[in-house]
Order: sequence, then structure tokens, then C-alpha cells
Amino acid sequence: MPDSLSALEAERRSILHQISELGDFRPGSITATQGRCGNPRCHCHQPGEAGHGPRLRLTYKARGKTVTESFSRPDAQGKAEREIAEFRKYQQLSRALVELNEKICRQRPVPEAAERKEQEKKRRPPFSGKWRKK
Repeated sequence: MPDSLSALEAERRSILHQISELGDFRPGSITATQGRCGNPRCHCHQPGEAGHGPRLRLTYKARGKTVTESFSRPDAQGKAEREIAEFRKYQQLSRALVELNEKICRQRPVPEAAERKEQEKKRRPPFSGKWRKK
């Protein structure tokens, strides 16, 4: 038999606790860019030169658009790397939580007929669509 319902619920509590212990996190990735500047006399415009860089930048999606941020200081890059790592942990825990909840839903017993009728009594009557006039 698969894991007991109580064991699955305990595991779910553990995952929720781990999520609550996460530090600051945000989605994104750090990418390197290279390119040429606007000064035609710069070394980057010489034949065989690779250009300026690599420069590391944070890239992420916001409202369906790709956003790229440059790092003002090296410690800002380290901070972003830690936040992205925490986000990856959040994603793993979130996937595990969903899978676990699916198992719990499949194992949880269907309420007996008497319990269902009691629950139905507690429900509000459907809205008739008519407004009372005073």
C-alpha cells in the first residue's frame, strides 16, 4: 500500500515549513554579454577584437517582457545569485508540494452519504437573480 494519509500529511507539513524558511528569492538568470561600444576609435572596433565584456547581467520576465539589469557592484551579483538559488529551491519544493497534494487527494476517503447531506444543508441556496425592491 502507498504511504499512509497521515504520513503524507506530515510530509506536506515538512515541505510547507521548508518553504516558510526560504530567504529572499526571485526568478531569473545571470547571463554574460559582449559587444562593441559607440566609439569607432576604441580597441573593440579593431579587426579580430572580441569587444567589451563579458559583462554579467540579470535577465528575467516581468509582465511578459524580458527585463535585463546590469550589476552596479560585484556584491550585487552575488546577492542576485543567492536569490536565484533560493528561487530554484522554491520551485523544487513547490513541485513536490503539488505532487504530494495529488497523492493526498487520491487517498482521502469520499465522505459518507450522511456527511454529504449535512454538507449540502450548510450550502446557501442558489441566487435567484431577482433583486428585492424596498
